[in-house]
Amino acid sequence: MPSIFTKIIKGEIPSYKVAEDDQFYAFLDIRPMVKGHTLVVPKLEVDVFFDLPEPILSDIIPFCQSVSKAMKSVIPCNRIGLTVMGLEVPHAHVHLMPINEMGDMSFSNTPKQLTKEQMSSLASSIHSAWVGTK
Repeated sequence: MPSIFTKIIKGEIPSYKVAEDDQFYAFLDIRPMVKGHTLVVPKLEVDVFFDLPEPILSDIIPFCQSVSKAMKSVIPCNRIGLTVMGLEVPHAHVHLMPINEMGDMSFSNTPKQLTKEQMSSLASSIHSAWVGTK
């Protein structure tokens, strides 16, 4: 059975897409720890991050870098934090989060509430900035 991320990538479930290429899909987390919390997902459905084939592992960091530069140009923050946990969904993925302090990346924090309009606008702004990095 396809993961929820595979369904998102295929357009079967709506998402707030910020970037996409032939290998990866990046979209806003709908339960963000911070404004702009983005998930980067390989299109190849593999559960465990380090079980991804080496070429995909080699390519995911440069893709994350381009997305993080776009995020930082749109969202004021000290840096973009990166974490790989992989316990929430059985599909390898990376969390990118605009942060100002270490506690901003705590998954024990209450998720932020953004309206659909705020999410759409933010995704569009990040996407436009990402396209500008290409």
